[in-house]
Amino acid sequence: MTAPAKPPTAFRAVSRVLDVLSTAALWLAAIGLVAMTLIVGWQVFGRYVLNSTPIWSEPLTLQLMSWFIVFGAAVGVRENFHLGLDLLHYLLPDAVGKVFDAITLVLMIVFGVAMSFYSAQLAIGTWSATLPALGWPGSFDFLPMVIGGALITLFSLERLVELAAGARHAPETQDVANIEVV
Repeated sequence: MTAPAKPPTAFRAVSRVLDVLSTAALWLAAIGLVAMTLIVGWQVFGRYVLNSTPIWSEPLTLQLMSWFIVFGAAVGVRENFHLGLDLLHYLLPDAVGKVFDAITLVLMIVFGVAMSFYSAQLAIGTWSATLPALGWPGSFDFLPMVIGGALITLFSLERLVELAAGARHAPETQDVANIEVV
């Protein structure tokens, strides 16, 4: 098997920036998950111990959940963690696998652009509304999808450029006969 081609220097610089962006998204997702857990704990404590449920806790946990879900999904796109039909990579010739990868990445780019675009329209349309329990503009419900769609688009574009340059980001195809069964 030949070594993957090295991407151009400019691409490697962009890739390093996207590394930082991906790491930041992952950290923000983790912090959001921990914060949501603490808020739900406070909500349960308030309801059953203090007999007074804080009205802000549920909408805030939903906001945090929206953020960490889309950040985690975007990082999953970049790291190729999502479910896929990897079996095809083992059974089909490498060239066919690359075509399938390219089609998948183009579809993910289209999805990310559409998600950002239509979510931005919803955010603009709900800016004057107010989320009652939090007092925030209604567009805050759609901002995670705007940013998440943009991240999905960026990370999918990066993987598509890698694929075109021959530096395959997807799991390497292995010889099925050499797979060790434990």
